[in-house]
Amino acid sequence: MTLLAARGRDIKPLNELTATEIVAAIGDGRTTCEAVMRACLDRIAAREPQVHAWAHLNPEASLAAARAFDQSGRRGPFAGVPFGVKDIIDTFDMPTQWGTPIHKGRRTERDAACVALSRKAGGVLLGKTVTTEFANLHPGPTRNPHDLSRTPAGSSSGSAAAVADFMAPIAIGTQTTGSTIRPAAFCGVFGYRPTYGEHRMHGVMEASGSLDTLGILARSIEDVALYRDVLLGIPPVPIVDIERPPRVGLCRTHVWDQVEPTTRALVERAAEQLARDGANVSDAPLPAGCEQLNDAHRWISSFEFARTFTYEIEKHWDEISDTLRGGRLDDGINGSFERYTAAKQIAEECRRQVDAMFDDYDVLLTPAAFGEAPVGMAAFAGVPLFQIWTALHLPAMSLPVFKGPNGMPIGAQLLAKRHNDRGLFACARWAWQRLT
Repeated sequence: MTLLAARGRDIKPLNELTATEIVAAIGDGRTTCEAVMRACLDRIAAREPQVHAWAHLNPEASLAAARAFDQSGRRGPFAGVPFGVKDIIDTFDMPTQWGTPIHKGRRTERDAACVALSRKAGGVLLGKTVTTEFANLHPGPTRNPHDLSRTPAGSSSGSAAAVADFMAPIAIGTQTTGSTIRPAAFCGVFGYRPTYGEHRMHGVMEASGSLDTLGILARSIEDVALYRDVLLGIPPVPIVDIERPPRVGLCRTHVWDQVEPTTRALVERAAEQLARDGANVSDAPLPAGCEQLNDAHRWISSFEFARTFTYEIEKHWDEISDTLRGGRLDDGINGSFERYTAAKQIAEECRRQVDAMFDDYDVLLTPAAFGEAPVGMAAFAGVPLFQIWTALHLPAMSLPVFKGPNGMPIGAQLLAKRHNDRGLFACARWAWQRLT
């Protein structure tokens, strides 16, 4: 196993370096993209038979691409970083199968925008990660790398598991309900959902266009900030230290009693710790009417999902799982346009009210999941918590700061005002340093 001393840090295997560390090490000539890629592939060979994080791999092609990068002398903000992408994101050189046998072997002739931007910045595609069926309810084969009897959560299950298990330094997921924040919390990595609408979704399978965003799974906040800017196609801006401790709103929400008692206690203790370290912490109840957000999310996402997949419904109904047919598709097929438009109006009014809350808070603190990853492969535990924040279009980050009663990871979630993603990163780093 090849080891490398990261700047000022302990010696690490190459596959355990963060993306930021890889860029620095390649830039300094301390390693090569090929060496990092080989270390990731070696880890995959050792662990993939148990974890099942990958929908498609071509080790020879990935190594050839890494060698070509090294020989080209190219540089960039993402130079030499192996990255994975969720198997609903198009790539010209690998199949994109949407987690369903209906589209087995499906190929496109171009990269999705996020993949093209990653390659333009110097990234080298490692492979496609497992998703649930159509990035929805029915789980894929991926297991939680911390306990193979437990779910990694969905729908960005493979992306979270691959990063958590040191198979890849970073990966792209997506989120329509909780598909980045939940698997990040269950697998013990950083998960970031950007402000809705900031990243281009061209070439990404649409589930619900009014809610879909990309997601980033990583092992450091610095990596999240770097990749966010790469995916925006702008020069990366380093995280800036905040000038004062943040104003933190502890937001229990109307579904607080559904959160496991251990998790409630951990979040409250985190708020107390941040207050001891100087943060101005106070309770931040959601405005009246926000208890309607769960139903609003349900009817928006279901109505749009059922229409997005009209072809599959009409031509391949028997190949769709019972899980999906009896859930979101049933809601969407039978939901009325009037209910859908009313739900969109509720969501927009709640966004306006919650935006105003950030006059008093820099970030909101809430659980990133209801508790630990449960035993079994149920991919979507805790949906009501995620519906709220995704419907509000807020930027969100899961911080891997807690352990549950069975020693499994649980995340703390921080949320910021729409389009204040950089402010979220700064506050998240401040909180991370004090909670770990």
